[in-house]
Amino acid sequence: MDVIGALRSRRSIGRLEGDVDENQIRELVELATWAPNHRLTEPWRFTIIRGAARERLGRLWAEIAGRDLPLTGEAREAALQREAAKLLRAPVLIAVSVRTDPDDVTATEDLAATAAAVENILLGAAGLGLGAMWRTGEMAYSEEVKAFLGLDPTDRIVAFVYLGRPSAEAPPPKARDVEAAVRWLD
Repeated sequence: MDVIGALRSRRSIGRLEGDVDENQIRELVELATWAPNHRLTEPWRFTIIRGAARERLGRLWAEIAGRDLPLTGEAREAALQREAAKLLRAPVLIAVSVRTDPDDVTATEDLAATAAAVENILLGAAGLGLGAMWRTGEMAYSEEVKAFLGLDPTDRIVAFVYLGRPSAEAPPPKARDVEAAVRWLD
């Protein structure tokens, strides 16, 4: 698959199953580190979550989400189970985080570089025949989730990349309105 073909054909796939070989995960992380990084700070960190760790993180997330849940009884329990199950939507998750530099310019560039690293993972997964999806949500901003992952409180979670074998067809591509996104200056 050439680069342009990969860019046009890669799709987020939310239903993933199977197993992902550890060497494939390592290759995806290595590909991520080829992302452009202006000051060569290599600010990204990759936490691989698989097996029972997904269940433990899911339980923690359900506990956290449940604190603000106005439901009771069976409705509450069902909602908590749905929250916990979110971490089981794929056999592997890669939490991609970035250190926060005290210098605002470096911090901004590091965040952008880490987002580019996530895109490299997504494109690499497509190249390996894997499905992947970039997710964030409230869990990405939780101090307790950061602690669970062994991150510093000042770190930022840029993505939870859900990774596995596609169990459903990828959605068809949507047309892009390029002209609406471009301004020409001569």
